[in-house]
Amino acid sequence: MSAEATNPGAHSRRRGRPRIDLRRLGRAAALLGPTGRDRLPDAIGHVVEAHRAHHPDADLAPLHKAYLLAEASHRGQFRKSGEPYITHPLAVTLILAELGAETTTLTASLLHDTVEDTEVTLDQVKEEFGAEVGYLVDGVTKLEKVDYGAAAEPETFRKMLVATGNDVRVMSIKLADRLHNMRTLTVMRPEKQARIARVTRDVLIPLAERLGVQALKSELEDLVFAILHPEEYERTRALIAENATSCTALAAFADDFRAALREAGISAEVLIRPRHFVSVHRVCLKRSQLRSTDFGRLLILVSEDADCYAVLGELHTCFTPVISEFKDFIAAPKFNLYQSLHTAVAGPDGAVAEVLIRTHQMHKVAEAGVVALGNPYVPVDGAEPVDGERADPTRPGWLSRLLEWQQSTPDPDTFWTSLRADLAQDREITVFRADGRALGLPAGATCVDAAYAQYGEAAHACIGARVNGRLATLSTVLGDGDTVHVLLAQDSASGPSPQWLDHARTPAARIAITSWLDTHPEGAAAPSAAPRRPAPLPAGRPVSANAVVDLPEATVRLAGCCTPVPPDAVTGFPVRGGAVTVHRQECPAVARMTGVGREPVPVRWGDAAECRVTLVAESFGRPRLLADLTEAIAGQGAAVVSATVEPPAQQRVRHTYTLQLPDAAGLPALMRAMRDVPGVYDVSRTQHPAATA
Repeated sequence: MSAEATNPGAHSRRRGRPRIDLRRLGRAAALLGPTGRDRLPDAIGHVVEAHRAHHPDADLAPLHKAYLLAEASHRGQFRKSGEPYITHPLAVTLILAELGAETTTLTASLLHDTVEDTEVTLDQVKEEFGAEVGYLVDGVTKLEKVDYGAAAEPETFRKMLVATGNDVRVMSIKLADRLHNMRTLTVMRPEKQARIARVTRDVLIPLAERLGVQALKSELEDLVFAILHPEEYERTRALIAENATSCTALAAFADDFRAALREAGISAEVLIRPRHFVSVHRVCLKRSQLRSTDFGRLLILVSEDADCYAVLGELHTCFTPVISEFKDFIAAPKFNLYQSLHTAVAGPDGAVAEVLIRTHQMHKVAEAGVVALGNPYVPVDGAEPVDGERADPTRPGWLSRLLEWQQSTPDPDTFWTSLRADLAQDREITVFRADGRALGLPAGATCVDAAYAQYGEAAHACIGARVNGRLATLSTVLGDGDTVHVLLAQDSASGPSPQWLDHARTPAARIAITSWLDTHPEGAAAPSAAPRRPAPLPAGRPVSANAVVDLPEATVRLAGCCTPVPPDAVTGFPVRGGAVTVHRQECPAVARMTGVGREPVPVRWGDAAECRVTLVAESFGRPRLLADLTEAIAGQGAAVVSATVEPPAQQRVRHTYTLQLPDAAGLPALMRAMRDVPGVYDVSRTQHPAATA
């Protein structure tokens, strides 16, 4: 039952209700004979009429059967408004029917509160209506506060999102459910109205936007606007009322458009679409003074994609186009399936009208999003899915990313905060991996986000990136269409620095980085308030810092912050799990850790072995300098793991290389060879790999 608008006594009453006999209901339905339009109960007549407008050949038997069960199981339950509870599932189902949802979705919608608030069980629903309906009903069923306490709401949304990952129709039902509850929310206490409106604003409206269900999104926005910003809502309402005749200007444009298109031989439908309240409010914020044509837009519907461009050409020929307003979402659809041409044209008197041009099918999808796509799981040409798995063609990239990172956030509060932050991203970009595959990321994402989106926790070993073929820092903000080649270290000792959190925009990246830093405290940028005391190491000889370890109980790794190599003076610090991390003695991390009471352990170098080091070459700029430095490095048998070249400043250039040496003893000779390159005046070790800056 929807807690937003229900009789608080209904839940306790239903626990004592007798079990619904589904077989008896089935026999009653059979006695009514074939399920024709005229034989359905009057209460569901509007649903049937709306459904048949989109699906004239639909089998109505499941709807009839579902209605009988819903009505019988909810009988005696009332909403806070005093209406019989059955009015709620009927209203939710009507919303979906008007959007064009198919029969399975409508059947589940009628039953969506039965398992939650009546004696009907999920097994009964599956037995009578099939596994598909059962899955949808289960997906929108809330978790009990008795069992989950304060975590019930975030965990319910987590459950719904996971279910949506397998079947987007789960979220379609939830959005319609929330819309009807928002329409009737005035019966609730003001503080509860505000709480529900905030969740709707932060979670449900962004989900409606991402699923392309514009019709639901627009109405939800207006309802939230009225509750959370009543004064601004009233001002906007009064403004719209004062300009009720503003459609006259748009009507004149519409007549001119029809005449121009008719003369050009283009068959098109020209409609006026008034803006909803929030849309008008946004225009008010954008412009200091509203034009008479700002209260609506013109919508032109045609049959074929090519006709859209024909209409565009005709309008730009006959009227003065406002070029800055042109957008082509047909050639490049939005991430939520939306397709349309946007433009604006000025008339002879200087009035400007915004215009949307799309096909009838595009318009259906623009309004209803995934709901308009029907059942995405119908096998193609009768072929069954491989291994019974569903392959959802409507599953967008943002949903896949969300489902991945939520698995790493068992804490409900962290999940709830991360979900809201993820959904707050209002635009998505597409970048391309080195292998040519597309990667969807929110606008403002950086190379750090791309690394974790592509490699998951393996991105801890990221040491740099190439963007469009050029070396780039991990903080580089990516643009739509960029090609990103993430560079990973070949050993497992590398890890993220705390500074990566400053560059991470996606929850997946932030959660993974934070988790790694929590389990590797020596990598923290600042000392903790209280020293962390790891488990003591067994007594014995000093630990060796080369793949030669004197203590079998301890594993050893070299710190990525200072990349020590023989014969550097080094010291070690025990970390969780009995491991030891080795730092150069002059590394700032050593001073920080000893300053907060961390006890060092003695370490020494074992036999010489290959190592990784970061060197900085300072030089005067000249042609072929990079090639000569690379040749000198290769001549010493070292491999370039990553390299960055800073922009020249006063004819001076700074090159930073992370290098893999086959033998640490060769480091002095390598540095000498680099200094011998003409134009290079200094080569030094760096404390921090530049690629992680």
